Amino acid sequence: MKNDSTDEFYNRLKEELLRTSSWPSDYLYKFIVPTDEEKIKAIQLIFDNTGAVIESRKSSKGKYTSLSVTVNLPDPDAVISHYKEVAKVEGVISL
Repeated sequence: MKNDSTDEFYNRLKEELLRTSSWPSDYLYKFIVPTDEEKIKAIQLIFDNTGAVIESRKSSKGKYTSLSVTVNLPDPDAVISHYKEVAKVEGVISL
């Protein structure tokens, strides 16, 4: 069952992306994930073979890892598709 507020968020995001960017365009994703190699690898696999540049940095205490993913995408639907895939990884916070 879909969450109406989630659908509303993605609809607003799509409208904003259409209004503020020309496509195709580079898009920067930022995620915070508990420092767990399996979860980090799962996110990396989502962007595998897309030409994405992924940078990671552990927090000062090492409990969390931030991931910055820059990838060239054809349209806002592709941006949203990647957000939905990453959301399936438990514990990830999208910024």
